[in-house]
Amino acid sequence: MDPSPEASRGAEARLVDRLRARTGGDGPVSFAEYMDVALFDAEVGYYAARRARVGKGGSTDFYTATTFAGVFAPLVVAAAERLVGGAEAAKSHAWVEIGAEPERALLDGVAHPFAGAACVRLGEAGGIPARAVVFSNELFDAQPFHRLIWRAGAWREMGVAWRSGPLAWTELPALSGELAPVAGRLPVSSEDGYTLDLPWRAVRLLEKIAAPGWRGLFLAFDYGRTWQQIAEEYPQGTGRAYLAHRQSGDLLALPGNQDLTCHVCWDWLEEALRRAGFQTVRRESQEAFFVKHAAAAIENLVQREPNPMAPARSQLKHLLHPALMGHRFEALWGLRA
Repeated sequence: MDPSPEASRGAEARLVDRLRARTGGDGPVSFAEYMDVALFDAEVGYYAARRARVGKGGSTDFYTATTFAGVFAPLVVAAAERLVGGAEAAKSHAWVEIGAEPERALLDGVAHPFAGAACVRLGEAGGIPARAVVFSNELFDAQPFHRLIWRAGAWREMGVAWRSGPLAWTELPALSGELAPVAGRLPVSSEDGYTLDLPWRAVRLLEKIAAPGWRGLFLAFDYGRTWQQIAEEYPQGTGRAYLAHRQSGDLLALPGNQDLTCHVCWDWLEEALRRAGFQTVRRESQEAFFVKHAAAAIENLVQREPNPMAPARSQLKHLLHPALMGHRFEALWGLRA
């Protein structure tokens, strides 16, 4: 159910209070800073609310591969086991899932060969064991991003203002300092009004996860595009809001009550893994990944469920079919020996 207008105004007022507390003033702030509060603030953040967000029911906002965990989890386990070198090798690796929903973990109740299984929620401190399989599902697309627009022959960063009324877009006087590493990669020209959503904080998060100190398999399922596609094929940007299974381009509406996301930049994430010493880095469609690395698990499921209309077969189709999740989502993985 959508929040009432009164509830929406109350949510916006609370979020503005949190922005003032964080910045010590009346802004404006970059969209990344706004998104960080709108999603992750302990008091008003979307992900801090104690309610169901993920699933196919009417009270949820979106669904992911983990919605089909009964099929997805065994396939992920089988693929990870194969990639680390088989069942014996898997016994020396701990499983670490990063960014799962509260009170949920992919391997809950699932048989697996790993030395142990742990779940690190966003914002929690947690080390990664010396040998590990580090897994995430739609973690990086939920990280705050910066929004730029080409105007008057230059890239301008869009921020969020609230001094004189409701939340509103405004142009910042300069690009945020944290964008310095990618400023030189921006297109030298573009069409007027072209919007770039830059998922740079996703790269920073990956750098923290992939920091030296552990070796093994990194495996992330997400959706994204190459830098060339982001810079040339999405004139309105890739940022989207989700509420009650409906997509919207109004990123400032219903603060704290809707999910905010954008496509990750695969090139940037792959480069970050290589910088961190991962010798093997691959990206494959979700369909290709499972067909290549979990073929035996798929065959076992089909043999157990010969009826094509069985729930497990239907979930398998949803995960693999190119027109459903099979090509929309991709697996980025890397091995560090």
